[in-house]
This record gives sequence, C-alpha cells and structure tokens, in this order.
Amino acid sequence: MALVTTAEVCDANPQLIVSGELRALEPIFQIYGRRQVFSGPVVTLKVFEDNVLIREFLEEKGNGRVLVVDGGGSKRCAILGGNPVVQAQNNGWSGIVVNGCVRDVDEINGCDIGVRALASHPMKAYKKRVGEKHVPITVAGTRIMDGEWLYADTDGILVSRTELSV
Repeated sequence: MALVTTAEVCDANPQLIVSGELRALEPIFQIYGRRQVFSGPVVTLKVFEDNVLIREFLEEKGNGRVLVVDGGGSKRCAILGGNPVVQAQNNGWSGIVVNGCVRDVDEINGCDIGVRALASHPMKAYKKRVGEKHVPITVAGTRIMDGEWLYADTDGILVSRTELSV
C-alpha cells in the first residue's frame, strides 16, 4: 500500500468502516523511529510492565510484520527500549505499536522502523516473563486480532481484517 495515506484509505472504504472491518485507533500515540509510514500483518501480545516476551518476539524474523503490544496503558515504566528496537529493525519487522511507554528515544529515532507508543519513560520494565501471545487485545479503543493488518502514517493508525489494496 505504498504512497496511499490512511486518510485516503478511509475515504475510499466507507463500507469497511461501517461494517467494522476497518477501524481507526484513537489518536493517543507518539511517533518514534525513522519510518513514519509502515504496515503489515499484526502479531499481538499482552503484557503489563514486563518486556521479556516483547524481546523474544523481536528476536524472531519479522518478515514485514507489526508487533502490537497491549501494555495496559501503563506509564510507570518503559516496556520497549533501544536494543530490542535495533534488533527488530535488523530482523525485518515493519513496526511496533505499544500501548505503554518506550525509553532510549534517541536510539529508537535512529532506527529505520516505525514505533508508536504513549510516551517515553526512563525506568525499565520488570523481567517476570508474564504475558499472553497471539490473543485478541484492545488498544486505543479498538479490538485487534492476531493476523489482521495494520497501516500507520502521520495521520493515524488503521486496522483491517484483511490486507487492503488500493
């Protein structure tokens, strides 16, 4: 979906919006990373103030996927930092959306990957290895399922049940 904005996707697909097949996340995210526009199939993860499972996912080959992490909206610590984002970039992930905080912002902003998060926070996460992989999550008022498609640009973030072609 190169060179097509999320606004254009919304304008061209009112029937998908009405049916709920195309949803927009609430505009609560800050933009990090050099790649402001990204898309790909979604991998979901649910954690709370714990980043072990996030790191494990990003050590895998991304193959253009987008990791969407429901961190419970916590602003008490960062669940994503510079090292895992560098690894995600090197492993071919398209982007990461975090319903929580990041740290090492300068390092993340130097990476050629798209990152969205609520804010930055200097404190690191716990290492309990607690969470759920590939489960339905709700982020920014939107239910997101593993295998759906995410499209992000500077206007916002869309999630679609299927890959969109324009």
